[in-house]
Amino acid sequence: MNSKNTICLWFDNDALGAAEFYAATFPNTTVDAVHRAPTDYPSGKAGDVLTVDFTVMGVPCMGLNGGPMFVQTEAFSFQISTDDQEETDRYWNAIVDNGGEESMCGWCKDKWGLSWQITPRTLTEAMVAGGDEAKRAFEAMMDMRKIDVATIDAARRG
Repeated sequence: MNSKNTICLWFDNDALGAAEFYAATFPNTTVDAVHRAPTDYPSGKAGDVLTVDFTVMGVPCMGLNGGPMFVQTEAFSFQISTDDQEETDRYWNAIVDNGGEESMCGWCKDKWGLSWQITPRTLTEAMVAGGDEAKRAFEAMMDMRKIDVATIDAARRG
């Protein structure tokens, strides 16, 4: 990794599987390096995958196979901006259909417990616009799981 700031994500034992899934799902996402443990450690053996350097849509990350003592929470999430319903559906469905789970307001969780906000730009633009437009779009979003772009657009127009 060349970045001075890297997001470190704790996994029980499948950082490589997660990184490979992200690389297959999102553009500008790569598995950059796999590092194996030089000796046994509390959650694994010498030769096990210890860390994985990967990039998610241009953001450098490191997956650490640290064992089960820490789990992912919604306190950290990736927010992915989408341009249309097709892109929203593609990312959302990839995560949910691969052992993930739906949540509310554009949030979902992958099978490793990592949270993702799949957020169409139209929703973000409505929030930036403020006033009644933001209120209508926000109220429409509150009843959604995956964001419906047409419904947000209609709410923006009033």
